[in-house]
Amino acid sequence: MADTEYVTLADLRDALKVPDDDTERDNLLGKALRSACRSIDRATGRRFYLDDTATARTYRPDGRTVMTDSGEKLIIDDIGDTAGLLVETGSGGSWSTVTGWETAPDNALVRGRPVEALLLPAGSWGCGTARVRVTARWGWPAVPDDIAQAALTQAMRLYRRKDSPEGVTGSAEWGVVRLSRRDPDVWALLEHFILPGFG
Repeated sequence: MADTEYVTLADLRDALKVPDDDTERDNLLGKALRSACRSIDRATGRRFYLDDTATARTYRPDGRTVMTDSGEKLIIDDIGDTAGLLVETGSGGSWSTVTGWETAPDNALVRGRPVEALLLPAGSWGCGTARVRVTARWGWPAVPDDIAQAALTQAMRLYRRKDSPEGVTGSAEWGVVRLSRRDPDVWALLEHFILPGFG
């Protein structure tokens, strides 16, 4: 099963300086880590772990195609590995394999980015009742460093939140401080990964 966390529990324990022999907090730390990772997924509109096996997703071309000088692009969910990538068109229970497509953007996987679209240099992806079924390993080829740092920072913040009821924290030196809803450092790490329409 794919590891869906973007940093390890050991990373989080180390960042919080939790002693190796102190495992009593692991349950709370694990919850904070999982929540941080899923909140990143929701904020960006994508996920950064890679599926273990290929699964099929179906798309309606209407509203998902863009005409370019190179051909018609079908915007799809992130694909992190093209091994076993299968593209079919059809409707109902009848599907036909599509050939001649290209992945976009160019060299995405080599640069550590996902495939985000399929380009058809000749022809059209269809319209009306037509569907495109894509079988692939969904996600990112590897967790980007910025996402790992955002997950770690957010998990630390969530774990420490238990000590700041009502969103208020304080110290003898600074007095009472109200915590902001959104950590600006986390947001700065995430913002260039956000899909249009999210965030």
